Order: sequence, then structure tokens, then C-alpha cells
Amino acid sequence: MRQRTGLYALCIVCLLSLFLFLGDTLFNTRGEPREAIVAYSMIEHGNWILPVNNGDEIAFKPPLLHWLIAGISTLAGGVNELTSRLPSALALSLMTLGVYAFYARRRGVTLALLTAGITLANFEVHRAGMACRVDMLLAALMVGALLAMYRWTERHERGIPLLAWLCLSGAALTKGPVGVLLPCAVVGVYLLMRGRGFWYATWRLSLLAAFSLLPLFGWYALAYAEPHGGQRFLDLIYEENVLRLLGKMTYASHINPWTYNVQTVLTGFLPFTLILLLLLPAGCRHLLGRFRHRRKDAAASRGWWTAIVEWCRGSWQRLCAMDDARLFTLLSVVIIFVFYCIPKSKRSTYLLPLYPFLAYYVAEGILWLRNRRPQTLLLFGRILVGLCGVLTLAFLIVRAGWVPATIFGTGRHAAENAAYLVELQTSHLSLLHMAAVVAPIAMAGYFLIRSTRTEREREPQAWPLCIVGMTLSLFFALDGFYLPTVLNVKSDYAIARQIASIQPAGTIYSYRTDVLEANRMHPFTINFYVGDRIIPIDKAPEMPLNGLLVTGDDEIKSFERAYPQYTAVPLLDTDHRSCDDRKKVKVYAFTRK
Repeated sequence: MRQRTGLYALCIVCLLSLFLFLGDTLFNTRGEPREAIVAYSMIEHGNWILPVNNGDEIAFKPPLLHWLIAGISTLAGGVNELTSRLPSALALSLMTLGVYAFYARRRGVTLALLTAGITLANFEVHRAGMACRVDMLLAALMVGALLAMYRWTERHERGIPLLAWLCLSGAALTKGPVGVLLPCAVVGVYLLMRGRGFWYATWRLSLLAAFSLLPLFGWYALAYAEPHGGQRFLDLIYEENVLRLLGKMTYASHINPWTYNVQTVLTGFLPFTLILLLLLPAGCRHLLGRFRHRRKDAAASRGWWTAIVEWCRGSWQRLCAMDDARLFTLLSVVIIFVFYCIPKSKRSTYLLPLYPFLAYYVAEGILWLRNRRPQTLLLFGRILVGLCGVLTLAFLIVRAGWVPATIFGTGRHAAENAAYLVELQTSHLSLLHMAAVVAPIAMAGYFLIRSTRTEREREPQAWPLCIVGMTLSLFFALDGFYLPTVLNVKSDYAIARQIASIQPAGTIYSYRTDVLEANRMHPFTINFYVGDRIIPIDKAPEMPLNGLLVTGDDEIKSFERAYPQYTAVPLLDTDHRSCDDRKKVKVYAFTRK
């Protein structure tokens, strides 16, 4: 009964924190419309294998996310912000519920509920769950595969792990073979540490991996046979799956050192990174104490080296003596992290699959603080109370008009920042918006009431979930009011509507100076909001007699040099910087001389 109640509570929390405001924020980065437009093209042209979008571009990733968006959008009547983000939000919800069910059965309801809450409430995971990108879907499928494969090991690898196969196949169809190989690597190491033979584990997992890759290779074959497939498609697949690993991409691809992953986990896991920092002194004292004990027991003649060897041996023995679920969780964190340190191409979203498992250990740390160091946990809670208060107070000051727009000066981004400020000051506050604004301060007040009683009356048992609740209330406020208000000003939506009013139908052309054949830039957001009608003029099937041209900054000068047969007349000269590349959007009518 208690486990079921926790599940119902999590469902409500997921609904409120993810779905309520999912479609309120317009596309304001190039990543989201780049994925959404693929689904739009699938529906528009009926090609669900290898659609062409952005004029002459094929998708860089396998199609599962785009299939889901297209399927949902077909039922909903069109592709929009909500339908594009729904797969990510659903993936995060299912991952959260799956993590809860997994740990509730093996580690207790309290720890499981806290683990699920931290999974949902950290910055990196929450952001991915609210975005139209492949990363959240991939992470959820990989985590689902890991949990299902663990259940398979509990049955001593008997039978067919159907759920694991579905998750692995889905992960491969989301981002390629890595979605299969990495979970299998984690489970393989776990089986070896639990005494399974090397060849036994290798054979079982290789068979599962091979069958899981069949749908992906089936799609490869179909995509290769498409008119826009062939060698171009194979080159793209090779680059994304092999050259990316080797750091030999033909275009800039997030080349970073391994320390980048440390930084992104620490920042992405906020605000719970503070818990790790608060636990660090106790952890260091514990490890140092064990080492000193080992050294004291070692003979004086053998010295430090013997102490180190014995400490390592003892650590390995304690590692092997862990219960199965904790060991599997630890291996998932370590192996996923180490794996993504190998490629030269690194992004924060690549590490998403390790967050639920890291959340488990953070949850253990929070419960340890609750029982052994309640004052430390109280300090963390009061830090969150301060954040809730500062956010609400800053909004009230801005809303009262006490912050003049002139505060931003006359720099490059002054006008844009002033527009954000004005929107926060003047935007309409509905009842739902008011609820979003009030939520953080209400949760902060609730925590203070529970924690500021006398020592005897305090209820530290409730503090961990109150802390998660405060964190979620901050996201509720950001997603429900603050971010849509600010980011909708940043979006190219309004400019796209103006362009669509100038030319309601037909092809619109773009010209860019930053052309890179392997991964060229496009006006992604504008193209989405005008209905995938923009084609790079150099990719036009034949040179037009006239048309509408979208450029940025002073690119028209380069256009006139490259195409001297045309005369261009300005139609829309804006100071709006595109959310795709920060260039000022310019629109021209061009005609052949």
C-alpha cells in the first residue's frame, strides 16, 4: 500500500512539474526546431524513413524521437512546441517511475521516493525533460534497459529479457549503437564481479546486443535506399558513430577534455551538488580513518606501500561484499562516466543516464545527514529557502518598476536585456502564473515551519522530501512564468510571423556566409515557424527569377558578390538577433537583373 501511494504521488508530481507548462515556451535555440522540423517533414511529405528538411538536410540521428513526435502531432493536428516536447517529458516521467519501482522493491520506499525525487529535480535532467532533443529519450531507454537487465540477472539470465530488448532497441533507434553497447558493458562488468564466467557473460550479452541492433540496421538499410541516402547517408553515419568517438569530425563538435565531464556533473546536478560538498568532509575522514587503521596494523618495516596495498585490497573486498543493487548502481555511475570521458566530443547531456544512479547515492547521503547530521541537512534546506526568497523578491522589485531599463547601458545586448525586463514588468499574470510565482515562497515557508520549532518538536524525517519539494517549486516557477516570459522575447517566432505575412506560401530562400557542408547553419527557428519553406539558395533545384531572401547582419553584401545577377531590396531590417546564431535578421526581395 505504501509503495503504491508513493507511485501515485510521483505521478502527480511529474504531471505538475513537467506537463503543465510544457508548451508555453517558444523555440528559442536551434536544437529544438532542428529536431521538430524532421517530424514536420515526415508528416508533410509522407517520408518516415529519411525525410529532407531545412532545404537539403537529412537527420543526423536515427528516427525514433521523430517518429514519436510525428505520431503524437498527427493525433494532435500538427507539430508544435507541446507535441515536440511530449516524448522527452513522457520519457523522464517513465524513467522516474521506473527508478522508484526498482529501488522501492530492493531498498525501501523512503529511499526510493527520495531517489526518484532527486532524479526529477536536478537541473540537467529537468532541463532535458522539457526540451525537444534526443538525449532525454535516449537516457530513459538506457536506464530502462539497465534496470530490466538487472532483473534478468536476478533470474540468473534465464528466459528472454523482452523489456530489456525493447529498451535497447529503442535506444539504438534513438542515437545509434551506443544505446546498446554501453548498458551491455555495465551489465557485463556486474556479471563478472558476481562470479559469472567471462565467456558466459560475453556470449549472453553479445546475443542480446545483436538482436537489439537488428531494428537499427534495418532502418540503415531502408535509409540507404532512399533517394537522399546512399553514400551521403553512410558518410553521415560513419562520422556520427566513429569519427565522433575519435574526435575527427569534419565540423566543430564540442571537443572538451575529460575534466569537462566533472564540471558538467557538478553543475548539472544542482542544487544537490551542495549535498555532495557537505558530505565530502565526512567521506574524507572515513577513508582517511580506514587508511590509518591499515597502516597501524602493518609492520613498521613494510611501511606505507603495504598500507596502501592492504587498503586497496580491503576496498575491493568491501566493494564485492556490497549488496547487488548498490553494487549495480555504483557500476552504472562509474562505467557510464568513464565511457563518456573517452570520446573527444563531450556534452553535458551525454551523461544523463548516470543521473538516476547518482541520485540514489545522494539520497543515501541525505538520509545519513538526516539521521547523523541533521544540522547540516538543515543548512542545505535554508540555502534553498534563501534561493526561493531571492527569486520572489527580485521579481517583486522588477514588477514594481524599481529597476529602470537604462541599467543595461548601451552595449550590444542592452536592447535585448531591456526587452526582457519590460516583459517581466508588464506581462499578464493569470491565476496559474500567480501560482507558479508563489509556489517557491510557499514551499520555503512550509519548510521553515517544519524546521524552526524547538529541538524536541522538530521533524527531520520530513526534511528530505521538503527539500525536494522546494527544488521542484523553483522549477515550477521558472517553467510556469519566468522562462516563458523572457525566452519568448528571445525567440524568432515574431520575426517568422512577419516573414510569413509577407509571403504566405511558396519557397523562401536563405543565404549564409558560415557555410559548412558537413553541418551547415540554417535559420532553424524561422524555418520551423514558416512551415519548413526555407531553402539555402545554393541548394535550390534551379536558380529562381525572384524571391524572398533571409540573411543575417551584413551578409547581403556577400550575397551580391556571389550572385551579381540579382538585385536585392530590403523589406525587413530588424534589430532582433536570431536565437539560432545571434545575427540580426534581415529580409530582402531579390529579382534577376
